[in-house]
Amino acid sequence: MMGIEWLKPAVFFGSLVFALMGVAIFWICFVIIDKLTPYDLWAEIVEHKNVALAIVVGAMCIAIGLIVSAAVHG
Repeated sequence: MMGIEWLKPAVFFGSLVFALMGVAIFWICFVIIDKLTPYDLWAEIVEHKNVALAIVVGAMCIAIGLIVSAAVHG
């Protein structure tokens, strides 16, 4: 039985810190990859409707998210 262990302030704030850290690391990785590509990813996907690039970027986001979550989780 899980109980109310997650309501303890240390557990709650620890989870919040790790979640924010994961989002920050994900965002930094995405910005680095966006800078390494020869064109603006957002403009190519939104303005030029490049579906293939959108699928690749989505897969890349999932991969970065899995790596960050594994690193944060330990």
